Amino acid sequence: MNKMTIFSLAIVSILLSLIMVSAGYTASDGKEELVVSAAISLKNVLESAGKAFDSGNAAHKITFNFGASGDLRRQIEGGAPVDIFISASKADMDIAVQKGLVDTASRADIARNSLVLIVPADSKLTAAGAAPFAALIDQSVKKIAVGSPATVPAGAYAQEALVHYGVYDKIKDKLVFCENVRQVLDYTARGEVDAALVYSTDAAVMAKAVRVLATASEKAHAPVVYPAAALKTSGHSKAAQAFIDFLVSEKGRKIFISYGFK
Repeated sequence: MNKMTIFSLAIVSILLSLIMVSAGYTASDGKEELVVSAAISLKNVLESAGKAFDSGNAAHKITFNFGASGDLRRQIEGGAPVDIFISASKADMDIAVQKGLVDTASRADIARNSLVLIVPADSKLTAAGAAPFAALIDQSVKKIAVGSPATVPAGAYAQEALVHYGVYDKIKDKLVFCENVRQVLDYTARGEVDAALVYSTDAAVMAKAVRVLATASEKAHAPVVYPAAALKTSGHSKAAQAFIDFLVSEKGRKIFISYGFK
C-alpha cells in the first residue's frame, strides 16, 4: 500500500468520524447522542436531569459540554455539533437567535438564580448594615474574583451589581477575572481571593468552603434567567425538544428546585 493510498484512507476515516459526531452517534452503545452545551453553573443540576431523562429514553443519550455561555455560543457559531444551547443569560441566547442559529419555537426559560457575595469560610470579613457590598472597600480585601464580563454572564451581572451599589470604581483594581463562574468559586474556596461574586447555587455546592455575605437585590442587575433552545442544525430536533420539555415539566422543575434554583 503506497503512501497516497494510506493518506486517502486516513482522510476518509477522519471525514467519517466527523460525520458520525455531527449526526450524534456513539460507537460504544449505539445510542444517538444528544449534545447539550450549557452554562457551567448548571453542571450539577443538569447532570441529574440528564440521568432522569436518559432513564426514560432508551434510544438517546445526553452528553454535556459545560462552559461560559459566551464561549459556548462562539463554539456554536464556529460550527460545533450541538443539539441544544442553554445559556446563563438572555443576551447570549438573543445573539444566537439574531444569527439564525436556534429554533426560536423551541426556546424556553428553564430556571432563575440569584447573585451572591461570598468569602472563604474562615474569612473575618463581615457585611452588616444596609450596604453590605461596601465591605469590599475594606483594606483587608485585596482580591475579588468575578467572571470575565465579556464571556461569563455571572461576571456581567457582578459588574452591574457593583456599579449599582456604588463600589465598582473603588474596587475595580482588585478584580480578578476568571474564565467561568466555577473557577471564581474554586479560587474563593481555596482562599486565593478575599471575596467573589457567584450564583447562590454555586455557593451551595461548596457550602463548607465558602460563606455568603450578602445576596444582591434583583434590582441590582439584569434577571439571572437560563434560556434553552434547540439548534437549527440538530439532527435530533424531536429529542432536543423532548429534553427541553422535560426540563420545564413538573419533574424537571423539582430537580431544579432541589439544587436551589428558582
